[in-house]
Amino acid sequence: MRYIFALWATPLVLFWGWYFLSINDMNFGSVYMSRAFNLAIFDLYGEILGMDPATIPWMMGKAFIIDTLILLAIWAFRRRKVIAEKVRVLRARYSSAESAPSV
Repeated sequence: MRYIFALWATPLVLFWGWYFLSINDMNFGSVYMSRAFNLAIFDLYGEILGMDPATIPWMMGKAFIIDTLILLAIWAFRRRKVIAEKVRVLRARYSSAESAPSV
């Protein structure tokens, strides 16, 4: 499962790292990290998709959130017995704390 998390996180880190560095024009002397390159890329994507280029990063963000929720659901399903046991322990601890007499 850790390899799946690594394969999931790598494009997220690369894309959002590039996006926020380039949109803030922190280019470190390289062309592909400049704001002009960022705007040109999203203008190109906007023309290809026939939509406003400003909406594309937010659409990608929504897609990444959905992917994250799907991956977390798969992870939780695989670990459902461990999670259920932790919930039982927490419930028992909470219910025993409520029934204990106050001093």
